[in-house]
Amino acid sequence: MISLQRLFDAVGPTVLSEVCAPEGTAVPVGDVVIAESDGELELGAGDVVLGVNLIDRMAALRLLSVCARQSAAALLLKAPVAVDEEVTKAARATTVALVEVAHRAGWAQVVSLLRTAIDSEGLAGSAAGRGVAEAGDLFEVADAIACIIDGPVTIEDRNSRVLAYSTRQECGDEARVATIMSRHVPDELTAHYRRHGVFRRIVQDKRPIYVPAVAGGSKPRLVMPVHAGGDVLGSIWAIVPGPVPTERAAAFAVAADAAALHLLRRRAEADRESLALTDMVASVLHGKEGAAGAARLLGLVAGPWRVVAVGVRCEDPHEAETQRLTVRERLSRFPGSRLRSPAADIGGVVYSIVAAEAVTTTSGRRPDWLYEVGETTGRATPLIAVGGLAASIPELAASREQADDTLGLLTAGLIAKSQAVHDDVWAEVVLRRMALATSTARTADIGPLRRLMDHDRECRTSYVPTLEAWLEEMGDLKAAAARLHVHPNTLRHRMRRLQEIVELRLDSSEVRSALLLQLTTLRYGTEAPARRGGPPRLTARVRGNRQEARSPLPRPAHPLTRCSGRTPDRPRTVPFTR
Repeated sequence: MISLQRLFDAVGPTVLSEVCAPEGTAVPVGDVVIAESDGELELGAGDVVLGVNLIDRMAALRLLSVCARQSAAALLLKAPVAVDEEVTKAARATTVALVEVAHRAGWAQVVSLLRTAIDSEGLAGSAAGRGVAEAGDLFEVADAIACIIDGPVTIEDRNSRVLAYSTRQECGDEARVATIMSRHVPDELTAHYRRHGVFRRIVQDKRPIYVPAVAGGSKPRLVMPVHAGGDVLGSIWAIVPGPVPTERAAAFAVAADAAALHLLRRRAEADRESLALTDMVASVLHGKEGAAGAARLLGLVAGPWRVVAVGVRCEDPHEAETQRLTVRERLSRFPGSRLRSPAADIGGVVYSIVAAEAVTTTSGRRPDWLYEVGETTGRATPLIAVGGLAASIPELAASREQADDTLGLLTAGLIAKSQAVHDDVWAEVVLRRMALATSTARTADIGPLRRLMDHDRECRTSYVPTLEAWLEEMGDLKAAAARLHVHPNTLRHRMRRLQEIVELRLDSSEVRSALLLQLTTLRYGTEAPARRGGPPRLTARVRGNRQEARSPLPRPAHPLTRCSGRTPDRPRTVPFTR
């Protein structure tokens, strides 16, 4: 059984720090229990109790009293109650250790780290004497399992990344060679296994799974899921000539305990490092207290830099998580970054800080590393946003905010790309911010524009896009007509007709500005549908004397975002009047 001190050592001071331990830290630990505010606690001796989201001093004192009565080993709380003077004084009068949890550590992650440490201790004892001694590293475990199953073996994590492999791989097949060379199962083979429910069975089963040969040369596999504490840690894949005898399959299953021990330790170490890295990167990117010290630890010595924010567009949460992990690995291999481990997943967005010279915006050509980061694996699409220039550590917070704004444009589909640099789309960012600010005031409902929109919807006309094109072209009938692909006389007729439906004083600069503001709010605000290439808009065509709606065309440029394309000597037209 693991002691409280070994539990602290396994999780690490980045996550847990001891406030007081009246009985010392050599006491044995039982289980991890989450305290619910509205439920009765039934604790066992030595349990570690988590006061999740507990911020009230009196509630903390009551929970501490319950822990003391039922002989719990420790109570874990976050500041401010964890360091409250009255709570600390009460804890010293009991046998319960009071432990502070780092503010940025998520409770789900803390539970995972604690249970990983406890499970590791149990597996260390069970692995001995089962035919596979605890090996020095995961490659030795793979060799030992290969001897048991009599076939080449790979040990993979839950995202199908190869962590270790045995000898005798020359007895495998082309898919196995490709897997080891790239340290990842080929995408087409992964898709085949997913279609046939192999990964679903890995999550659900705890016995060996026989996978028949795949057409095209892939040999049969025997797959052993590796589970611990109710979590899937990974799987062991052995190439076999055909169905395996029951006795050998049972020995293969027993051998998985040794792999589980190593995978648990790897995950615990990775979680600790990831949490520490995330905390440092978040401090730098949000300009928090201690940002300068965190920047030194991250190796940010001399700028300038840019912040890269990568989001993933995918409905499948597992596939999105896999893609984010792939993006983190690709960014960590990027040689232009000055971080030792440059990428961190913060709130479902992968952030990285790269040297400014690695991002080129003047030539119009993307850097090669952006191509690599943006390569998709499966259905998940990475959206890459690059912030503005940061010459110093404090300016990284502004670069991160610019990257977030740019990523917001990509996510909403307001830019028909999967990658963008803030320097190139700052005008769209301004319009987006303005639209989001004004959409809460419901500016689109003021004045005659709403009535014109209702008329378009009920009568299937397209007067709103006609008005928008005319405004954006500053009253130039020929340019507006070319944008809508109609004759100038047709556009002139529509402009007269729409002013019969609603009264618009288009000779007023205030009215024109207000209408453009309303239309921009509809395009960039919360009412705009999220679609690649921008929100849909109706254009019109003429069939005889009847106006019809047709499919959306690519969104024309707004005059505030880029040049309308006129030559300098083209005369401006006066505002349209009836």
